[in-house]
Amino acid sequence: MNIHTTVQRVIASFLAMTGPLVYIIFTFLSFPVKAQVPGSAIDVQHYSFAIQLNDENNSIKGEATVDIKFVKDAYSFPLNLVKKNNQDKGMLVAEVKENGNPIRFVQDSDVVNIYTSAKANSIHNFKITYAGVPADGLIISTNKFGHRTFFGDNWPNRAHNWLPCVDDPADKASLDFIVTAPAHYQVIANGLKINEEQLPNNQKLTHWKETALLSPKVMVIGVAEFAIDEVGSPDGIPVYTYVFPENKAAGFKSYAIAKEILPFYISKIGPYAYKKLANVQSKTIFGGMENAGAIFYFENSVTDKGIEALMAHEIAHQWFGDAASEKSWQNLWLSEGFATYMTNYYLESKYGADTLKKRLIKDRSKVLAFEKSRLTPVVDTTVKDNYMLLLNANSYEKGSWVLHMLRRKLGDTVFWKGIRNYFAKYDGGNANTADLCKVMEQASGQNLQEFFKEWLLTAGHPQLNINWKYNPDKGIVDIIVEQKQSYFYNLPLELLIGQQKHTILLKGKTTAVQFPVSQKPAAVIADPDVNLLASFMVTESGQTAK
Repeated sequence: MNIHTTVQRVIASFLAMTGPLVYIIFTFLSFPVKAQVPGSAIDVQHYSFAIQLNDENNSIKGEATVDIKFVKDAYSFPLNLVKKNNQDKGMLVAEVKENGNPIRFVQDSDVVNIYTSAKANSIHNFKITYAGVPADGLIISTNKFGHRTFFGDNWPNRAHNWLPCVDDPADKASLDFIVTAPAHYQVIANGLKINEEQLPNNQKLTHWKETALLSPKVMVIGVAEFAIDEVGSPDGIPVYTYVFPENKAAGFKSYAIAKEILPFYISKIGPYAYKKLANVQSKTIFGGMENAGAIFYFENSVTDKGIEALMAHEIAHQWFGDAASEKSWQNLWLSEGFATYMTNYYLESKYGADTLKKRLIKDRSKVLAFEKSRLTPVVDTTVKDNYMLLLNANSYEKGSWVLHMLRRKLGDTVFWKGIRNYFAKYDGGNANTADLCKVMEQASGQNLQEFFKEWLLTAGHPQLNINWKYNPDKGIVDIIVEQKQSYFYNLPLELLIGQQKHTILLKGKTTAVQFPVSQKPAAVIADPDVNLLASFMVTESGQTAK
């Protein structure tokens, strides 16, 4: 997801978690889960959502057929669905059936409690009939040209405003969308279109089927008047553009870059998980939203100068966040940090190392600025429900920086081997930070516990005071590096002394070293190749270097 300028929510600072507590959290976050909410009695296998839309009002009619595997004995279970409120927004359930027979249910404000008797390992089929005006999740509005549109906008857990589901990233299922709408609309959704037929009264039915397992956050429909283009089929994957007809020329041109981005990621990460890639001009609250196989972009993206980077970010999410999903929202960096770094890597590969350095410098500034308003680890366990708070520089830019430093630590060959192994293992499932650490340890043969603890489970960053002094009698430069923050990192610091690069291994509060030189250097420059997420103060004889 790209939050663009729409979501700018930051709250006050929180105390950092360090020391033994962090190891406890790290262990707690490593419980084994496949594609099911840990501790839940149910594991959804498949959804089929039949949705009816109209032009007269914003009310929708829905019929959700849900196949559920019970992982333990149960006499009832909940599905998330927002109930109609006193503003007439929300869904009202009319009936629940199991295998065609009506059964008891109780609808609460946020869930539908369904009563049945089920044994562990049994699979049951339920049909929920409901209707109402979505309070959120399905954005029914008009686009900038004044035309009516319908766009799913589920992140993070807003899907249950219009879809009965287990609205959690850990519960993934295959799905069908069967949309009935006025015939002048085109419908895009996850998966492949398997049927489109005209109905009486100027209606049209469109059926999309997705066989891959998806989290509800990326299950969507887009219904509007679209101009549609197939821009190519790299690696046999058809790539489509869906834009408003008024933006056809600009949209077809700018969105076509997707056919270059898709095969690049396939070559670096692994097979694409879905049967098509559609890039869709839309109207949602985000700049970009990585819905699986049907990415939605903000309305003016078709003429935006940053469209290539935006598309690289959202397409990277198809691997990280969609196919390999986080087990919990606190591990969001596995989605957003990965997409941010994959974008940087794609642009580095296309435009050169200087492009990567410039983006890393910009990203580093965002991370340090964010810390001033909120000091928290990347894996932020303090956020319990308002997950929009996680759309911040920790999840995006700091997560990206961690991957960059891990790449430099391991080297390109081992790093990319580990990334490919990680995706292959968790494609179609869910992972957390400890899972990634384990895979990268297996790929590298190194113990990475301390690295992950320092950069992901500890708040803050290294604040380095670097003092240097030239000794002409001995022909050396004395270097003293002091870590000013309370938690001391073990890390390599690169210095450019004159024309020579040197690496110092920092450990503890103060590190002192000497380097021979032929003459007094004009300057000592910290981190010349932009490989360390830190702040630097470089002084010579009390003078701050610029």
